[in-house]
Amino acid sequence: MRKLVLFLSSVLVFAFAACGNNAAVSKIIGGGATFPKELYDAMFMKYKQISGVEVNYQGLGSGAGQKGISQMTLEFGASDNPFSDQDAAKFKNEHNGTELIHIPTCIGAIAIAYNLPIKDIPLNLTPEVIADIFMGNITKWNDARIAGLNPSVKLPDLDIVVVHRNDSSGTTFGFTDYLAKAAPKWLESMGKGAKDVAWKVGKGGQGNPGVAAEVDKTEGSIGYMELSYAENGGFAYAAVRNKSGNYILPSIEGVIAAGDTDIPDHTRCSIADTASPNGYPIASFTWILLYQEQNYNKRTFEQAKALVDLIWWMTHDGQALAKPLHYAPIPLSAAAKVEALLKSVTYNGQPVMK
Repeated sequence: MRKLVLFLSSVLVFAFAACGNNAAVSKIIGGGATFPKELYDAMFMKYKQISGVEVNYQGLGSGAGQKGISQMTLEFGASDNPFSDQDAAKFKNEHNGTELIHIPTCIGAIAIAYNLPIKDIPLNLTPEVIADIFMGNITKWNDARIAGLNPSVKLPDLDIVVVHRNDSSGTTFGFTDYLAKAAPKWLESMGKGAKDVAWKVGKGGQGNPGVAAEVDKTEGSIGYMELSYAENGGFAYAAVRNKSGNYILPSIEGVIAAGDTDIPDHTRCSIADTASPNGYPIASFTWILLYQEQNYNKRTFEQAKALVDLIWWMTHDGQALAKPLHYAPIPLSAAAKVEALLKSVTYNGQPVMK
């Protein structure tokens, strides 16, 4: 009898342990934007140290993040361009009424970096001149229009080589969204806020790292990239004239000034072409995308909770990692809306966060 009791006890212990192991979540799968990847890599490394949960994140571009979350191959997507109202409604209709929540995780600057034998003095550029360069209308670095903005700089007689993204890119969205607002000729010729642009000139790179690599190896090149890639690559980058007429270098302070504005409850918005006198004008939030109702595709409650816990940490304690990596933390105006959105996430209609 005693042996039977011991046997049954061991079976129960084994069963309990097995259930516990099944319930535990050790890995979360995400992917998408390269714009915040420097920050996300640091966040996910730190999160594994404190939680034991590994986040497998692949920086494949915002388009891949949107596709992955839509097709349920990712637990979260990452994108630098938010869904439009029309796209959000379409997503909800195609996914049995489930909302796609956008959680901003930081604000970043898109730097206009270049490869020239001019390092000490940053070039001044206007939105109109940037548009003409990237449309192929200005082809020489010593063009009179660039020279007129930089009278103290001896510009080289070099061909301009435009470098752009060749993938579906939220960084491209942020860059073109800005130009569409600030340079009317871009809107007329190239369209507004496009992820995939019919470039007239230049060569492409895959992701922010690909653009940085092309600029680095090509004399006379110019490209747009998230500020951390420009800083880490040691590139020179331009001061861009903002709406107030001030030439502003991309910086944490300039991005914070751009993001200091009221945003909608759903957080899907643009902060490009800021009206702030000290704001850097080519700035953007970047978002984590997740389903509001988490009971889909055979997901468990534990998986849903692990995901919400991760994103809560990213938007709270994890924000301390932003500034050292040249990103701006989400502003207070956005923080309360982030919390409300995360508290709205459900599993079988019940809140995941208690």
